Amino acid sequence: MLFVELRFFVFFAIVLAVYWSLRTNNARKWFILAASYFFYGSWDWRFACMLLVLSAGDWFFALKLSQTADPKIRRWYVSASLFMNLSVLAFFKYFHFFVDSAVMFAQQLHFQLGGPTIKIILPVGVSFFTFQSLSYTIDVYRKEIPPVESLRDYLMFSSFFPQLVAGPIVRPKYFVPQMAEKRILTLDQVKQAMYLFLLGYIKKVCIADNLSPYVDQVFNHPGPFSAFASITATWLYTIQIFCDFSGYSDMAIAVAALLGYKLVLNFDAPYLADSIQEFWKRWHISLSTWIRDYIYISLGGRNKNNRLVTYRNLMITMLGGGLWHGAAWTFVAWGGAHGAGQVIRQEFNLHAPPTPRQEWFRRVGGWFLTLNFVCLCWILFRSSNFTIALLMIKRYLLLDRGGSETLPLWLAAIGPVLLLCQWAMRRIHIEARICSLQLTSFALAYGATWAFALSMLPLGYRPFIYFQF
Repeated sequence: MLFVELRFFVFFAIVLAVYWSLRTNNARKWFILAASYFFYGSWDWRFACMLLVLSAGDWFFALKLSQTADPKIRRWYVSASLFMNLSVLAFFKYFHFFVDSAVMFAQQLHFQLGGPTIKIILPVGVSFFTFQSLSYTIDVYRKEIPPVESLRDYLMFSSFFPQLVAGPIVRPKYFVPQMAEKRILTLDQVKQAMYLFLLGYIKKVCIADNLSPYVDQVFNHPGPFSAFASITATWLYTIQIFCDFSGYSDMAIAVAALLGYKLVLNFDAPYLADSIQEFWKRWHISLSTWIRDYIYISLGGRNKNNRLVTYRNLMITMLGGGLWHGAAWTFVAWGGAHGAGQVIRQEFNLHAPPTPRQEWFRRVGGWFLTLNFVCLCWILFRSSNFTIALLMIKRYLLLDRGGSETLPLWLAAIGPVLLLCQWAMRRIHIEARICSLQLTSFALAYGATWAFALSMLPLGYRPFIYFQF
């Protein structure tokens, strides 16, 4: 059930009508819990059962963590939670990856191993809800938050349908306190949520889905295409993945807001970043902060006395972040490239610190280099294998002529136009201006924008890119 489908609009209209008609907070939470499991079960009811078992297990382990002070017993319970969640993630997402890698390695040593015949269906959003559950038990283990006493409340937190399948990854210390009292909405909050949902819809359906055929055309068979087509397709995928994923995040935040709950910001104009570190502060913020707090810091974080230790921790973290995104070596290489980019940037700043006179030049140059570096890395992310990735990177960097097939010239203008639009929207605070309109003016502008958006619908909806992760 996609946010952009008619059946979701019907589902959510019913949810809104029933939810706000219920008078007590307890009744509302029971209803949201039921709606969330219905929403997730619409893909496969068996995975809804798996989600229930995992959530109940983490709730139990967290309670036990709070009931004992014995360090050994506490470590056992948190280890049990880690093992349960990571085992599910490893089996469903990485089983074939590890087996195929072992077979390929054996072949390099001239051994012949047979591949597995089992077919595993990946549960939608498994990476998101396992990371979310892990943050809960780890935070309880670290004594940063108390355990959730009510099983119902924890099940609602772990299955809250707006962000269940593709984030933002919600921290319990941010979300659980919101469940304590009955939620209320103001007119300004409703307008803001409606604006955000429409913005996300336009990003996903009008931009990402319409660009997808051009991207697929080149990345699936890049051989016959020219360097211009390859570079244009890379730019288009850079736009597509941002509009697809940030569009989902916008809609998720908006849907939660219409139920009275606040979710964290997940994107903050990442393509305007002037360094790779700044990019990761703006891109998929809920994941980047998660891997910082639970992987990077757990490894030791920044070591003031040894830069090599810091860089080791950074590379391990980014390689893990790459593997989280997908069960393929191209994703690992993507994470490694981003880690290497951050190491190089830190070394550059250390040996060539900026001066006030250089500030503007370095910011503009840093933005240009960062954007192109991110585009090159997206080639690794999008390519199905290294052969395609290396061919696309060669054409991007060396302007290799390639084949004779090309893409329409006007597609190359989409990137600069959208970047300019995003910059302008931030400068003039477009969201605040639109939401400050009188109700009649807001309704007219909103309806006209919806009419424009519906006129740009592609022939068919495409699944959100991050559903596969």
